[in-house]
Amino acid sequence: MPEPTEEKLAYRLITGPDTREFCERISNALAEGYVLHGNPAATFNGTDVIVAQAVILPAAVASSDAAVASAVDELENYEEAFEGHA
Repeated sequence: MPEPTEEKLAYRLITGPDTREFCERISNALAEGYVLHGNPAATFNGTDVIVAQAVILPAAVASSDAAVASAVDELENYEEAFEGHA
């Protein structure tokens, strides 16, 4: 019996030493449908360069944007219904 698949996270922050393995992790995320979000970050821990890159699923972001827009519309309609009432 196949194992259940985990739901993909809408947002991931991938971190690690700046190595080929890190680049492969980013490449795999892109192949899974994620897109880069923002600029990469880099720091030095005294031994290695450590990098971070955020990735997002565009469909998840679009659905959350739609939910926010809907909530704002509902709030505006609610406020209009009570205009002039003390």
